[in-house]
Amino acid sequence: MRERELLRGTKNICGIRIERLRREKGIKQKDLLESLALQGVPMTASVLSKIEGQHRALNDYELVAIANTLDVSTDYLLGREE
Repeated sequence: MRERELLRGTKNICGIRIERLRREKGIKQKDLLESLALQGVPMTASVLSKIEGQHRALNDYELVAIANTLDVSTDYLLGREE
């Protein structure tokens, strides 16, 4: 198991899906951050890394902006749909 998997936090339930989708779609953190900024949701690389590692909770507007960028529903990121 990758070291990061062992070090996951418990602050959110969607960070693991955000990271997996971002990687599957070939989106770099920098590109995701630029998209969020264009949607009025400025975020640092450190904050995004903490969200993906489940060490920081998300605000609802952050979740919506991330879902928009990854082209999925917020329900998908929350694990409510496959």
